[in-house]
Amino acid sequence: MYDDEELRAIREAKADWEADTLDPALSAHGERRDRFATVSNLDVDRLYTPLDIADTDYETDLGFPGEAPYTRGVYPTMYRGRQWTMRQFAGFGTAEETNERFHYLIDEGQTGLSTAFDMPTLMGLDSDDAMADGEVGKEGVAVDTLADMERLFDGIDLADVSTSFTINPSAPVVYAMYLALADRRGVPREQLRGTLQNDMFKEFIAQKEWVVGPEPSLKLVTDVIEFASRETPGFKPVSVSGYHIREAGATAVEELAFTLADGFAYVEACLDRGLDVDDFAPQLSFFFNAHNAIFEEVAKYRAARRIYARVMAEWYGAEAEASRQLKFHTQTAGQSLTAQQPLNNVVRVTIQALAGVLGGTQSLHTNSFDEALALPSEAAVRVALRTQQIIAEESGAADIVDPLGGSFAVEALTDELESKAMDHIEHIRAELGDGSMRDGVLAGIEQGYFQRAIQDSAYEYQQRVERDEAVVVGVNAYTVEEERDPEVLSVDEAVQERQRERLAAVRDERDENAVATALDGVRDRVDNGENVMPAVVDAVKADATMGEIMAVFETEYGAYRET
Repeated sequence: MYDDEELRAIREAKADWEADTLDPALSAHGERRDRFATVSNLDVDRLYTPLDIADTDYETDLGFPGEAPYTRGVYPTMYRGRQWTMRQFAGFGTAEETNERFHYLIDEGQTGLSTAFDMPTLMGLDSDDAMADGEVGKEGVAVDTLADMERLFDGIDLADVSTSFTINPSAPVVYAMYLALADRRGVPREQLRGTLQNDMFKEFIAQKEWVVGPEPSLKLVTDVIEFASRETPGFKPVSVSGYHIREAGATAVEELAFTLADGFAYVEACLDRGLDVDDFAPQLSFFFNAHNAIFEEVAKYRAARRIYARVMAEWYGAEAEASRQLKFHTQTAGQSLTAQQPLNNVVRVTIQALAGVLGGTQSLHTNSFDEALALPSEAAVRVALRTQQIIAEESGAADIVDPLGGSFAVEALTDELESKAMDHIEHIRAELGDGSMRDGVLAGIEQGYFQRAIQDSAYEYQQRVERDEAVVVGVNAYTVEEERDPEVLSVDEAVQERQRERLAAVRDERDENAVATALDGVRDRVDNGENVMPAVVDAVKADATMGEIMAVFETEYGAYRET
C-alpha cells in the first residue's frame, strides 16, 4: 500500500515524534498502565501507522465488499441495501407463553425469531422424564411433540418469518417438527427460512450438552445438512458456533480458530458423504460472540471472512461465491454481563452490538440488561431491541460499508488474529488430524486439546480480574452498595404440571401402532447407516415424542461419557 520510500519517511518521522513529543510526555505524565491489552489479553500498541500494515496488499487482502476475499463484507452494499436481521432470543414456560413473546417482539419491530428451549428439550428428554423434574420451561420453552410446535408458532406465517432454533443434541427432531408443521399448513419447504444451530462439535468442546458420542453426533449433523440441501434450500441446517466457545472462556483468537476448524470439519464430513461442496456450502452459517474490546472484535470478524474464503477455495475447491462467503449471526457477550449494577449492561451490550455491526454481521441478538439475574423481562427485552434499532437508524454505523477498513489499528489486528488463528487451524489439521480437519477436531475433543486451551484462557482472565489488571466496572472498580434488586421474570412452577398433562393427552389420543412403526423406521435407518431425517419427520408426524425419538439414537449409538 506504501512504497519503500514512503515507509522510510514514515519510519523517520515516527522516530522524530517519539524523541521530540512522546518521550517528554511520558517523562512528565507517564501512562495509566504499564501494559494495555484486549479482553483476550492481546497486547495493544500505543499507536498504529502504515508501518504496521506494510505487507498488506489491498486487492489481495482487503478487496471490495461482495468480492473475494470478503474482508470488507459479503455484500456490496451491506446495510445500505438491507439491515441485519434483528433476532432477539426468546423462550420460557409453555409454547403459548413463548408465542406471546414472539408476537410482542414482532410488533416491536423485530425482523427474525430466535427460539430458546428448556434443558429437557435441549437434552432430548420428555417433560415427564424423571431427569426433567424442576427444569421444565425454566430456561426456555418446553417442546415435547408436534402439538407444542403448533402452539409455539400459532398465528405466525412460516413462509414470512426467519426462525432460528438454538438446539443441538436434539436438533434433528426440532427440525423435523418444523418441517412437519410446514407440511401440515401447506407451506412449501423451499419457502422456509431460518437457522438450526445443530453444532455438536462445540458441545463437546465447550457447552457440554450431548446424548451420543462425537462420531455418531457428526453423522447426525451431516444427515441434517444433506437433507436440508435438498429439501429446504433457504434454511441453514447448521450454525457453527464460536459463541459458546467464547462464553466458556476462550480468547478471540481461540474462538475464531476453533469455530472455523469445526466448520471445515463439517465440510469434510459432507464431502466424505459424496456431496458437492457448492451444493451444501452456501447453506452453512456461523455464530460469533461480540465482546467489549471493540477493535479486536471487528478484526475477528474480518479475519474470519478472509480465512474462510481462502480455505474453502484452496482446500475444498469451492467455486461458487456463496460457498466462499462466511455469513454469521452475532450475539453480545452473556458472560460479560454483571449482576452488580445491572443497568451498566445496557452500555456493554451497546458497545458489543456496535462491534458486530462495524464487523459486518448478518444478524444480531442483543442481550438484556437483567440476564445475569434471570430470564429477560419484557421491559429489558425492549431496551435490547431498541439498542439495535438506534444503532441502525441513528448512529450512522450502518451507512458506510466496512467503516473501519483502512484503519491502521484494525488492519494490523485483523492480520494478527488471522495469523494466530491459522496457527491453531494448521495444528489441528496437520498434527492432530494427520492432514484431515475432520479427524483433527475429533482427536482434539477426545484428547482434551480444545478443553485445556479454553480452561487455561478462562483461568488467566480471572486472575487478571482478581489482580485488578482487567477492570470490570461495578465488580472490581466503581462499586456501590446496591439499593434494591431489579424486578425479574419468574417462571410459574405450575408450568411443569401443565406441560406434563399436555404430553399425557397426546399419548392418550395417538395411534400407538403408528408410533411404534415410525420409531422402527428411525431405528432401521440408524442401523443401516442411512440418512435418518425422512424417518424422523415421519415419527414426529405420528406424534412420537422428543424423548422417544432421542432414545432410539441413544440405544442404537450408545450414550456418551466424557473421559
